[in-house]
Amino acid sequence: MNRQMKIRSIPAALALLAAVGTMALAQVSASADGSSGPASSSRQNGPPLRDGEGAVFAMTNATEANEIVVYRRAGDGTLERLNRNVPTRGLGIGVDTDTQGPLRLSSDNRFLYAVNPGSDNITVFEVNGTRLKFLQLIYAGDQPLSLTLTDDLLYVLNGSVAGNGIRGFRRAADGTLTPLSGSFRELSSPIAVPGEVRFSPDGRVILVTQKTTNVLLTPQNAIDGFTIGDDGYASAMPVRNASFGLRPFSLAFRGDNRLVVVESFNAAPNLAAASSYLLSPDATISVISGSVQNGQTDICWVVISNDGRFAFTANFGSGTISTYAFSPAGTLSLINGAAGFSGAMSQPVDLSLSADGRFLYNLLRGTGAVAAFRIEPNGSLTSLGIVAGGLPVANGASGLASY
Repeated sequence: MNRQMKIRSIPAALALLAAVGTMALAQVSASADGSSGPASSSRQNGPPLRDGEGAVFAMTNATEANEIVVYRRAGDGTLERLNRNVPTRGLGIGVDTDTQGPLRLSSDNRFLYAVNPGSDNITVFEVNGTRLKFLQLIYAGDQPLSLTLTDDLLYVLNGSVAGNGIRGFRRAADGTLTPLSGSFRELSSPIAVPGEVRFSPDGRVILVTQKTTNVLLTPQNAIDGFTIGDDGYASAMPVRNASFGLRPFSLAFRGDNRLVVVESFNAAPNLAAASSYLLSPDATISVISGSVQNGQTDICWVVISNDGRFAFTANFGSGTISTYAFSPAGTLSLINGAAGFSGAMSQPVDLSLSADGRFLYNLLRGTGAVAAFRIEPNGSLTSLGIVAGGLPVANGASGLASY
């Protein structure tokens, strides 16, 4: 995967000025299209959602103005793109974030959080059906790339080579964020090139995948684990867990602390694989199934079905989605390496499930589109079509969230 990584450094004084400036925007409200003033009922939003319907949100990650593309999800899982993108008031980086989780919904689907890696901040929206109301733009460190939420906490992954690590925020009842002072924690390797930050189901541990091999450290391929205290702060130093496979990219948890990590093997043809682990309270992980290959290339994104029986992975180099069976004990077995196919040049990236778990959505970076699938009882996928428009084509679209 030849995806550019932005390298830059911000002096402490400029970072402080940015923090003060963006905090001043914390409670500015806006209409659904991002302009100032009260929200209005524009035709761009369509009629209110009916029972069984929902929304899907994708992010352009554009350098001149980052935006959210909004889709109405019908009860049968099909999508309709609404007419106007919603600005985040921040900047993207124009090449995909190369991480999982740059766009996250709260567990109650009331708030949407988006990273702006080009302007070093996070945007907070209130969600009402397909409507997004701007709430806050807040400084989030050098190059925020991935987000994770639990209860009243949000942690962001900073992916700049100048200082990769994680930092925390408190989430208020109204969805807005307040920084946890002094919460930044460095990863175990300065060249980690992290792929995702993710809370455990109980919120007591954070895991961060590292996409680079560091031959000066043991283990060379790692997944960092931080414990989270009652005060919301991560442990000062992470546990450097061994990754079973090469280049662990992203991960997904099941409710029983079993997780799946996908391994791209440096985009070597047909070597994509996934491993499963059991997480312990001390942030260590133990292997259950190691590097179960799917015959595809450059696996990068993963979600677990709501019932915990299946894991779905997006394979960037092959244009496919793979389906794995995920047993109660946590073992992985491949069902179909190419359960979904959106085209050789589609470059599938982020995956997201509908709230009821019946439908799977996939952001297609290569074609600037979103693919929809129905999940069948046996884990197979039935295509529900591809919706294009509103997203850049082969130019960095990143982030997908749905309910």
